[in-house]
Amino acid sequence: MRENGSRRWRERQAVKGLGAGPAGGGIGGPDRPLLAPPRRKAPPRYFTVHLGFAADGTDLARELAVTYAEGLSLLRPELALGSAALSPADAWHRAERLFCGAVGPDDERCVDVAGHPGFHHAPGPGGLGWGDGG
Repeated sequence: MRENGSRRWRERQAVKGLGAGPAGGGIGGPDRPLLAPPRRKAPPRYFTVHLGFAADGTDLARELAVTYAEGLSLLRPELALGSAALSPADAWHRAERLFCGAVGPDDERCVDVAGHPGFHHAPGPGGLGWGDGG
């Protein structure tokens, strides 16, 4: 029974039994597929793009990376600007965030540069501190 060990053995047997395929004139036939496509749409998958560039130091690299991320977000608004990160080319595990990302009073996120001057407070009484003031 070694030939029955394939994952698709049952599927092949069903196709053979129904006479589907190029030579069979059964249910599937040469024009119609035996199996219908899925009815539900698959949820969107998220991907990351890695852009390489040269810079003279970490500070200049961070400034260039912020400029590139903001420019790309103007061209393609669906990009997640808040998740942009910078890392050395040979050490992706040392990635650091480029933008603040703190959640504001109306669930908006701060898209200022990470480590920016200013402060953030939680919403509610005494939490009015979103922005640059004191």
